[in-house]
Amino acid sequence: MVKILIVDDNKNMQIILKQLLNDEGYEVFSAFNGKDGLTAAIEQNFDLVLLDIRLPEMNGIDILQQISKFEKDMPIIMITAYGDVETAVETMKLGAYDYITKPFVNDELKIIIRNALNTNELKQEVKTLRKQLAERNNEEISMGNSPTIMRILKQVELVATTDMSVIIQGNSGTGKEVIANLIHKQSKRKNNAFIPIDCGAIPDTLVESELFGYQKGAFTGADSAKKGKFEMANRGTLFLDEITNLPPSAQAKILRVIQEKKITKIGSTKPINIDVRIIVATNLNIVQAVHEHKFRDDLFHRLNEFTISLPTLNERKEDIPIIAEQFLNEANIKLNKQIKGFLPEAIRTLEEYSWPGNVRELKHVIKKAVLLEETDHITERSLDLEFGQIQTNPFKESLDKYYNMIISEGASLSDITAIVNAEMERILIKRILVEAKYNKSKTAKTLGIDRNTLYSKLKSLGME
Repeated sequence: MVKILIVDDNKNMQIILKQLLNDEGYEVFSAFNGKDGLTAAIEQNFDLVLLDIRLPEMNGIDILQQISKFEKDMPIIMITAYGDVETAVETMKLGAYDYITKPFVNDELKIIIRNALNTNELKQEVKTLRKQLAERNNEEISMGNSPTIMRILKQVELVATTDMSVIIQGNSGTGKEVIANLIHKQSKRKNNAFIPIDCGAIPDTLVESELFGYQKGAFTGADSAKKGKFEMANRGTLFLDEITNLPPSAQAKILRVIQEKKITKIGSTKPINIDVRIIVATNLNIVQAVHEHKFRDDLFHRLNEFTISLPTLNERKEDIPIIAEQFLNEANIKLNKQIKGFLPEAIRTLEEYSWPGNVRELKHVIKKAVLLEETDHITERSLDLEFGQIQTNPFKESLDKYYNMIISEGASLSDITAIVNAEMERILIKRILVEAKYNKSKTAKTLGIDRNTLYSKLKSLGME
């Protein structure tokens, strides 16, 4: 159960808050002065603190600073009277998650608490996953940290400890082999071989010899015995990339290997026992391939113990700056350059590009930009985006005009609302909200409105 500490010297406020939070299913604890609140926050394991700014013995700001030294990740929501709003805003610079003014709207407080807890939970998951990934190579940790990628990494963590077969689906360049590698490196087989094979690159006549190997003299040119991929992956992991490209005969033999856990080399009659975990990948909809009789349904059902679907880079653009930075560091090392980062317009161009080649294309674009760049930062002109298209916003020119009216000329949202339609207003608010890193207090201040008005506006525009 979520544990919340309320630090407030007003007994009536404590009663109101405790009842409200108990009704939400939270376990609530109380402290009526700053000293007791600080002691409780440090000594006990709370998930969130509601902290009044004005307290006897120690004020809320001092307590906030002390708690932050010991519990950096614990969300703290400040409680303040209307006249102390400016002080409350300053506490956010000191580490407070948000603030609420008295008298408050119950639903607003519930939302702030829920968001704080969700944000902290995601932070903890990210921290745990990042710690697990710390020893892995640069290519593996460049997946990003969007909610979508965090969910996929959680799936990887769950399935890796099992021996289940895994199907990884995703467009070319989305990182299917990276995910397969991650599964292997988190599994009990991590100290044994990870053997990848591109099924689409093997001629049909050579598939069996590549997969199962052959004995010396098995056919013309077989001057020595050769291990197949299954034998090489024994006690490890075999990654069959683009498995839907395998001919029906090879699909049938793989099915038999999975069932019998044995292989027989070409030219031999002696079976070899194998213990292999199989991970497969495809850029096609494998279920559709089964329905169209392009892939064996019995093999599909053998392999389909767990499925991971990877999004395109275009579907998780918030990851682009992180991945680009990782590729920049790699390129600096390989090309002996010292590019420090990206100019804002370069990042904006990367985010507006459609990325038909996904992460693989981004890696090539960044490497080429590092090679071409003559300054210490990647500029827009160094980005060679020739295969896709920039996804331009049809409102961009007008958006920039109204944005500048607010940022540079001090216009308020009310001034703008009178001359724009609802869609333009929504896009404008979203831009400022993103730039404020979803800090609604900062967004409201920039827009020249109070936070309650902002909440109402977000709700009316479907942006809650």
